[in-house]
Amino acid sequence: MPQPAAITLDDFDRHILKLVQLDATISTQGLADRVGLSASPCWRRLKRMQEAGLIVGQVAMLSPRALGLRAVAYLSITLIDHSEATIARFDAFVQRHDQVVECATITGSADYLLKVFAADPEALEQFIMRELLALGVVRATNTALVLRQTKYTTALPV
Repeated sequence: MPQPAAITLDDFDRHILKLVQLDATISTQGLADRVGLSASPCWRRLKRMQEAGLIVGQVAMLSPRALGLRAVAYLSITLIDHSEATIARFDAFVQRHDQVVECATITGSADYLLKVFAADPEALEQFIMRELLALGVVRATNTALVLRQTKYTTALPV
């Protein structure tokens, strides 16, 4: 992901960013109407923020439940060592598996935190036992199964 250029945002820019985070399909005219600008200046602001790297893409948010993904878990992962080869092997594993939707290196007793989706708890167990642990670079895992999600957003505070 490219590093965003340093640009100054005013209230119009922040409002535009909030709205496109909620609905990336909004038309330029619809955006302009909601923000209180005419279409051309609104489009120019949006384009400037895209070119500066503040807006890096647009995606459709899918319903995991509608897709049959009823198990969500956060896995704390501790690697067997921190060699370049071990880290590269683990990172490649994460990139290959679509059910891993987030991966971050973290501070504390674990090395990584993964967010994983699966059809059900049994499928999650299969992924952990037959895929993740079979990789041979994981020393320990700690799994927190999500019981109920009380907030889900991809919108950043602007």
